[in-house]
Amino acid sequence: MFLSIIVGIASGLGAVAIKNSVHYISVLVQNVIHSEGPAYVFFISPFFGILLTVIFIKYILKRPVRHGIPNVLYALSKRKGRIRRHNMFSSIVTSALTVGFGGSVGLEGPTVATGAAIGSNVGRLFRLNFRQITLLLGCASAAAMSAIFKAPIAGIVFALEVIMLDLTLTAIVPLLMASASAVLTSYLFMGQQVLYPVNITETFVMEDLLFYIVLGIITGFVAVYFTKVYLYIERIFLRMKKASTRLIVGGAMLGVLLFFFPSLYGEGYDIINTALSGDASFIYDQELFSNLQYFWPVTVVLMLMVIGFKVVATSITFGSGGVGGIFAPTLFMGANTGLLFAFVANQIGFHGLSEQNFALVGMGGLIAGVLQAPLTGLFLIADVTGGYELFLPLMITATISFATAKSFVKNSVYTHQLARRKELLTHDKDQVALTLMDVTKLIETDFSKISPDALLGDLVKVVSKAHRNLFPVVDDKGMLHGMVKMDDIRDIIFKPELYDTVKVKDIMYMPEYYISPDDSMEDLVEMFRKSGRFNIAVIDKGKYLGFISRAQAFTAYRNFVKRFSGEY
Repeated sequence: MFLSIIVGIASGLGAVAIKNSVHYISVLVQNVIHSEGPAYVFFISPFFGILLTVIFIKYILKRPVRHGIPNVLYALSKRKGRIRRHNMFSSIVTSALTVGFGGSVGLEGPTVATGAAIGSNVGRLFRLNFRQITLLLGCASAAAMSAIFKAPIAGIVFALEVIMLDLTLTAIVPLLMASASAVLTSYLFMGQQVLYPVNITETFVMEDLLFYIVLGIITGFVAVYFTKVYLYIERIFLRMKKASTRLIVGGAMLGVLLFFFPSLYGEGYDIINTALSGDASFIYDQELFSNLQYFWPVTVVLMLMVIGFKVVATSITFGSGGVGGIFAPTLFMGANTGLLFAFVANQIGFHGLSEQNFALVGMGGLIAGVLQAPLTGLFLIADVTGGYELFLPLMITATISFATAKSFVKNSVYTHQLARRKELLTHDKDQVALTLMDVTKLIETDFSKISPDALLGDLVKVVSKAHRNLFPVVDDKGMLHGMVKMDDIRDIIFKPELYDTVKVKDIMYMPEYYISPDDSMEDLVEMFRKSGRFNIAVIDKGKYLGFISRAQAFTAYRNFVKRFSGEY
């Protein structure tokens, strides 16, 4: 509990550092805008920021800075909660450069990565076990989210829903302490005002219920669009082998997008606040469109383009080498989706909808769909806007958006890679155990080996001293040629006349079922289920390593579940 307060304060300071760094860099860039003209700066500024980020990573840090929240999830599933020390500062520097110069991403992912790295390394410093480090890492992630958004409840829900921390009596008190200390730290340096101040003048009325349901469906489909476009552009940039190519192509594309749609510049918090006031005039900041603002169909088209291109700008920022998060782009798209929906409904004459309210609820819907975390979307929007008067429509829209997105996209942008590699932790205890357990630690090597050129008499001598019923046939280089089972030779081992004539290679067989040391525990369990065998051979590129017995695997599984659950 004491350490949870420490990591809470440290995570809060990390959030303050990121926010202030971006602010001062943005002020510098804005000064250049006023002196040089917006068109020039919008084109060159993001490219320059990403260039500085790439230089810092390649020549100063000399280590990759991975995407924030996926990196945290990977550390939990495959690195026993260990996160490298440089992540305590590298995400601050790289995200500040990316976002400060206009990269179309957010700061939440890097803030969570910074907090998680602090929690992980504090746990390692005090030599905590895996379960304790996991809890401390979850507390730090909750604290970082609480501090950056000034949203203590949302931070805790985020740790439970996205970081997959279990809600137990052991975890809840440290989570509360970490979140509270982080928010107090944020208040101390950045004030107590909410991130998106909203003055709700129209509360929920039953006549709007159907429209909030439709908004949930729409934000769910926008979330599917977000995820698929993000993954598609990610694959395009991964095919570019050279970092310089990714930087030039991505920087040029991002510059063009920002030139035509200046609202895509940076985090977009000012645009979100404008949308939350029910004002869509920001889409006419580009002089090319300023004369068209009196035609509402043009407003609809331009808003659709802004919503659609936001995820493109975000993905390009990441693909070209920038570092950031997807929370802010998701909030941006959600606010504008809700605003556009209400705007169109009002123009058509269906009903007098509150554009302000629908913009706010749209943010919750898109967070729920993109992150596949409905509770996070619900509490985050209520926290950051103070909009608890709209809690019921937030619940409805977030739930429907999540269900819609989940129907078309199985995993979120955070978890798709881990899920594809079977490395994703969930709240399913069985699945967690199968993901975290290492099959190499279950290998038994006390099986007596025999050469393929040995005679039956040699095998009988080995059998007389062995305590297992399986005999791997292995050559001098350790390569597995086959196996001999006791049941297969029972009828000939008592015939001395065969001892000098029958060779081992004539009576061995190659196992039909085997695994490699790189396979997962889930693969092993499936192998036992499919084969019905009591022992499975472990072979690495033809080389014999040993066997894993069903009894040993089951015992290790039970012990792991007990240890992870804190039963002993």
